[in-house]
Amino acid sequence: MSKQPFADHQVVVTGGGTGIGRATAIAFAEQGAGVIIVGRRPEPLEKTAALHPALVPVVADIRTERGVETVAEAVADGPGRLDVLVNNAGIFRRTGLDGLDMAAVREVFEVNVFGPAQLTAKLLPWFDRPGGSVVLVSSVMGHLPGPGQFAYAASKAAVDSLTRSWAKELAGRRIRVNAIAPGTVETEALTAAALGVTEEQLAAVRAQKTRAFPLGRYGQVDDVTPWILRLAERANSWMTGQVITVDGGWDLGAPEGAALAATAATATGGER
Repeated sequence: MSKQPFADHQVVVTGGGTGIGRATAIAFAEQGAGVIIVGRRPEPLEKTAALHPALVPVVADIRTERGVETVAEAVADGPGRLDVLVNNAGIFRRTGLDGLDMAAVREVFEVNVFGPAQLTAKLLPWFDRPGGSVVLVSSVMGHLPGPGQFAYAASKAAVDSLTRSWAKELAGRRIRVNAIAPGTVETEALTAAALGVTEEQLAAVRAQKTRAFPLGRYGQVDDVTPWILRLAERANSWMTGQVITVDGGWDLGAPEGAALAATAATATGGER
């Protein structure tokens, strides 16, 4: 078996400048793929691209038609074809019915749902050989929501539905569609500054939330990335329409119960 299962593959990873997207892009590159990393901020993209010569940064906002066109142009002007699309970009915003902020709701759906939909549609023509794969990054909160996060939870439930719908729609093209639903993963998004809380508040929530994981810890990006690559491999050519939960057992509940997990999740702002 090849030590580089993605040799001669061309991959697009959105949200590729940080967190899960960054680790995923590097992993694909290390296994032989050429990788276009997409994001809205040039600096993290450039820092990530500097880590491997097979990484090509493309600054684009996939919420917009122009942004989606920019990614398609990068594929056309570069490899001219596509084997794997990883729809990883996502945001969390606190949302509740009390003091409803519809601008925040719209932003969450634009990034988490509408962006992946229009990007995937735009890039379909570049899947020019059998065995293509689309992988979406969902969240355990898509099926285990908590208070104050309805927009994020609903958007990830929508991602789960997109996964199953697209799997049926694209099966005739031999394009497989699957998703990963992580629990809380250590990324740049979980710092006190990023979450708008004090270090003391963050420490208290982390201590409480960790007890909600049967495995007793937050996830690391390396806990999630191998599953994304595994779903994308042609060796798994009979797997499609699946949403794989990778969450340290959070979905199973803990002695304190699911309510504790949901409350802590609300305070820390999601999983990425």
